[in-house]
Amino acid sequence: MSSLTDRITINPEQCGGRPCICGMRIRVIDVLDLFAAGMSAEQILEEMPDLEMDDLKAALEYAVQRDLIS
Repeated sequence: MSSLTDRITINPEQCGGRPCICGMRIRVIDVLDLFAAGMSAEQILEEMPDLEMDDLKAALEYAVQRDLIS
């Protein structure tokens, strides 16, 4: 089974090389900002229907691994 962070890609040609949800131009920081603004996972998924729950989990896992949040 692959890690959730396999859902995160970094491509210098996409979004200025910032970490994104794999196959999309949705940056990890954008997902984190929505959580920080107080949105629930369900609200984020309603706002961004291309995302899946595992994408949100991957963004959070990525942030924790990079010490962006603790």
